[in-house]
Amino acid sequence: MELIKEDDGLEPVSPTGEYFNSKVMSVSVLGILESEIPIDDSQATALIKDVFLPINPRFSSIMVMGKKGARKWKKVEVNVENHVHVPSFSFPKGSSSPSENDSFLKSYISQIAMQPFPQGQPLWEIHIIKCPTSEAQGTIIFKLHHALGDGYSLVGALLSCLQRADNPSLPITFPSVSNFSSANKDDRNIGLRKVVSRCFSPLVNTVKDFGWSVLQSTCVEDDLSPIRCGSESFQPFLVSTVTFSLDRIKEIKSRLRVTVNDVIMGTIFLATRMYMQRASTNSNLSSNSTALVLLNTRNLRDYKSVRDMVRPNSESPWGNNFAFLHVPIPKVKPSDSQFSDPLKFVHEAHEVIKRKRSSFGVILTGKLLGIMKKCRNAEAVAKHISRTLRNSSMVISNVMGPVEKLSLANHPVKGMYFTVAGTPEVFI
Repeated sequence: MELIKEDDGLEPVSPTGEYFNSKVMSVSVLGILESEIPIDDSQATALIKDVFLPINPRFSSIMVMGKKGARKWKKVEVNVENHVHVPSFSFPKGSSSPSENDSFLKSYISQIAMQPFPQGQPLWEIHIIKCPTSEAQGTIIFKLHHALGDGYSLVGALLSCLQRADNPSLPITFPSVSNFSSANKDDRNIGLRKVVSRCFSPLVNTVKDFGWSVLQSTCVEDDLSPIRCGSESFQPFLVSTVTFSLDRIKEIKSRLRVTVNDVIMGTIFLATRMYMQRASTNSNLSSNSTALVLLNTRNLRDYKSVRDMVRPNSESPWGNNFAFLHVPIPKVKPSDSQFSDPLKFVHEAHEVIKRKRSSFGVILTGKLLGIMKKCRNAEAVAKHISRTLRNSSMVISNVMGPVEKLSLANHPVKGMYFTVAGTPEVFI
């Protein structure tokens, strides 16, 4: 990392940005965009210079070490050619079919996910795959370092480069958050017992959650299982996708009087236990397995544009504004090995998340990290976070998508999904 003598006027790197770009770990967000038509990359350089780079100064900055040891963002001249890769050589030539290219694409994603960013240039890359796959005629992979921002910021940046396919002059719209909330809001008849419970439960939940978070980050580990190998080194991974009908999810949400996120979490937990059973017939479905659920700490009711995020004193600021909840994956008893009641996973996810949302454990955990940074240094906090990730089995995150069909430079987008690289566990 470059050392500088004068750091006046340079933007400080956020604490989370320092943690995610350290000797212990280097975490990136991968955004995969699928095109319905063959990709013409002749406009790539102009689009990056005119649309992508102006979104945020961090896309044109490198991380340097200030004179007092604090990391800073330093503005540099960007050579776009160094950031754009068209890896035709990595794919078979000749008569390879789209289905054959699928495995090569997965291998390529795994390869670039494991590679560190080159030193001395901004922390992002774009990979343009022109070979057709069974899912798309072409694929664009955005690799953005997590130090630049969290998923909400970086996905928002990518979406700001896209346009509505039906009418590019109209703004992209997003579903209202209220459409995803719980249907059970009738609190008119609240008894004394419920009032007392609501007063004391946050205190009890805070003590329990904060204590468990500290234990999970230090001495308590999940059991070894098909979804957790316990290795301290980062392993190659493959990206797989599955599509669900949002209308069906909303139907389940309404009938069970829970939230959309509860339904999705329950589905993930059910699928995880089913995978564990299929991956190993001797797998213990009552194993202690924990999911770290990422939580956006911005106080939002609707999606905010990148323009809103980069404004001074914004209510939804750019950066890494998230925390995580430790959520145990529901266990399956031997007598229930056939998953006879899959809805119980949704109910359990609903109850656990509802309880944890009435806790201030996340806030205390954030304060603890701040104290650790002051008393020790950012590398010590990075080790603590890495150990927390390694002691858990999986990470779950989500970002709200747009309502309309999108396009990028007149290329209709068939699909778009995201994952994280550089963490020691499964990311969903």
